[in-house]
Amino acid sequence: MGMLADRLRAFSTNRWLVFVAAMWLQSMAGIGYLFGAISPILKAALGYNQRHVAALGIAKDLGDCVGFLAGSLSAMLPAWAMLLIGALQNFLGYGWLWLIVTKQAPPLPLSMMCVLIFVGTNGETYFNTTSLVTCIQNFPKSRGPTVGILKGFAGLSSAILTQLFAVMHTPDHATLIFMVAVGPSLVAIGLMFVIRPVGGHRQVRSSDKNSFMFIYTICLLLASYLVGVMLVQDFLEVSDNVAISLTVFLFILLILPIAIPVVLTFSLKTEYPSPYEEALLSEALKGEAGTSHEREDQPELILSEMEDEKPKDIDSLSPSERRRRIADLQTKLVQAAARGGVRVRKGPRRGENFTLMQALVKADFWLIWLSLLLGSGSGLTVIDNLGQMSQAAGFKDGHNFVSLTSIWNFLGRVGGGYFSENIVRYQH
Repeated sequence: MGMLADRLRAFSTNRWLVFVAAMWLQSMAGIGYLFGAISPILKAALGYNQRHVAALGIAKDLGDCVGFLAGSLSAMLPAWAMLLIGALQNFLGYGWLWLIVTKQAPPLPLSMMCVLIFVGTNGETYFNTTSLVTCIQNFPKSRGPTVGILKGFAGLSSAILTQLFAVMHTPDHATLIFMVAVGPSLVAIGLMFVIRPVGGHRQVRSSDKNSFMFIYTICLLLASYLVGVMLVQDFLEVSDNVAISLTVFLFILLILPIAIPVVLTFSLKTEYPSPYEEALLSEALKGEAGTSHEREDQPELILSEMEDEKPKDIDSLSPSERRRRIADLQTKLVQAAARGGVRVRKGPRRGENFTLMQALVKADFWLIWLSLLLGSGSGLTVIDNLGQMSQAAGFKDGHNFVSLTSIWNFLGRVGGGYFSENIVRYQH
């Protein structure tokens, strides 16, 4: 019984469990990409023209992209509080919008409708920030795949939600807005005590590469399956039972990554040190570094200089030998810094955590900002108006085109994270 309790405790703090939960949250959190499917509903129900819809689209884009408050609060609030704030914003904004569209609440001026869209979509920034910050802390050496997969699932959420809407076979298109208001909020509340930092840097395993490849395989299967399902439902008249079966299999694919933390916790022998071993290692490091009057520089040495000096083949060693090598290297670096033989970096390097003020003085930050400013606007414009464009071309179900764009968005982000990580590692 005691061993089972230990296993369950280890499962609850497994970094792969947190990562899979973040994937589930992101698969419902990309509500901004669904605007192209709900804009025709708003236009018809509220009597808006294209100018009004464009104003709502701008408010949606601002809510989706302006995350200063979420980023600032992430350093002060726990992860569960961030997710709760995002859930409340999402439910308030889109829930009120649904009441207006279904005539259960009085209509508001266009300016207030823009505020509702902004508040509802801005809840997504809390979901994204919490998922990304938490998982990057848990996977500090796999930031590219982590960000690519999580952002990819955010892009896939519109395809998932529209598939759920298609299964309902309801003539009331406002139901899609209700799903946007309720779905992400319920998922965020259900997972808000699972998604959190769990000291993932101490859970490095030799099987991590295989685990990421398994998730990449699931991503490719998901994209292929969704494309196939949409084509089948578009060209063929499928029965309700078949449609439900297709949706159930979709959720099986989404749930399948939970096999990684289950297998790692209950089937395989743990490779990372136990708390007792970590305590002994920490005491040894403190004792050896105690002779140096530069002890306060030790964390920077461990995070930065050690990456320059660490042997390339250290990750292929056994866990005990790897820990011994790292401990020896840390001790040598601390002693070298005390003698002035190592120049300690005072600021973060590329790949390490920056504060906002540290980032603002970097050319990389402004290059990324300028590229997003010039490059992302055209894509968002097309996504926001894709539903109306497809209806103008004579297609009845414009949300199918939104879903297809969502899938290509998903594949592009996942592939970008995979290739960027490989390129960076190759250069180093």
